[in-house]
Amino acid sequence: MIQGTFSQRAMACAAAAVLAASMLLAGCASSAPAESGETAPEPAVTAAGSVTFVDDTGTEVTVDNPQRVVACMGSFASVWELAGGILVGASDDAFTLSNYDLTSENVQKVGDFSNPNLESIIALEPDFVIMTSGTGGRGGNSSQAELKAAIEASGIPVACFQVTTFDDYLRMLRTCCDITGRDDLYQKNGQETADRVEAVKAKVPADKSSTALVLTTYSGGTRVQSSSTMTGAMLADLGVKNLADENRSLLKDFSLESVIEMNPDFIFVVPMGNDNAAAMKALEDQTAANPAWATLSAVENGRYITLDPHLFQYKPNERWDQSYQVLFDALYA
Repeated sequence: MIQGTFSQRAMACAAAAVLAASMLLAGCASSAPAESGETAPEPAVTAAGSVTFVDDTGTEVTVDNPQRVVACMGSFASVWELAGGILVGASDDAFTLSNYDLTSENVQKVGDFSNPNLESIIALEPDFVIMTSGTGGRGGNSSQAELKAAIEASGIPVACFQVTTFDDYLRMLRTCCDITGRDDLYQKNGQETADRVEAVKAKVPADKSSTALVLTTYSGGTRVQSSSTMTGAMLADLGVKNLADENRSLLKDFSLESVIEMNPDFIFVVPMGNDNAAAMKALEDQTAANPAWATLSAVENGRYITLDPHLFQYKPNERWDQSYQVLFDALYA
């Protein structure tokens, strides 16, 4: 009975998709996938109330007032709610590894973001699924591409986003608010946050420059972050020179000797994984055994700083300005 119900629904969704496509060809507003180097067009609202936009994979997606949404990443679940949307399902990290405090009622878990469960998602009969197009994970890799294809084959609209920087967050929030029709929430959770971020950046002294390294540590080892990462990008916005940008080999293999040779002014550490204590112990085991570690400028001057994962590992969304402020205070206060 359940399979029969789903089959009927899938056929109905497919028919609706065909109808929507023909309406678009007949002249409803839409946007084409952005070509390389071009800016993706703004989401287009049709007379029927549907919204067509291009996601971060260059795929054109059309949704029509979705009310049963599944988000396959905790931060994306939060963004959808910040845009005024309703969730029926979310990946486990929305509940266990972050403090997003989802407000939708009876949200069901659909598995870890690195391996969401297709059956759990389909059973919720979603009318829109939000996924990540990124491949980085907590000490490993995550790719939802195969799952995306299976969901789309069931006639369910899927959009993929990749959020690393604050600007990425604003772009995703803008799209979600266009879908929900809540421009007021974009102003509250997007523009007002952006204004506060700009206020922090405006306080950066023009006559000061510092060097830094950003380390993510987990029970299995340590990684160094470049300026293209979340924390690295914020430090760049705050006038800091990331030494890993000049020593790309560090990004593949953590080298204590290289860190000691570069002697950064600041070392920022982000614990990663389910056990912060185990993550920090792993880093200590790698560094404390070498007496030269204690002679580093950052260690001697109290500039070896552990950052809160809720602000620097999981996306802070509407609290992004707090992440900027924490870094500013460490650098210039």
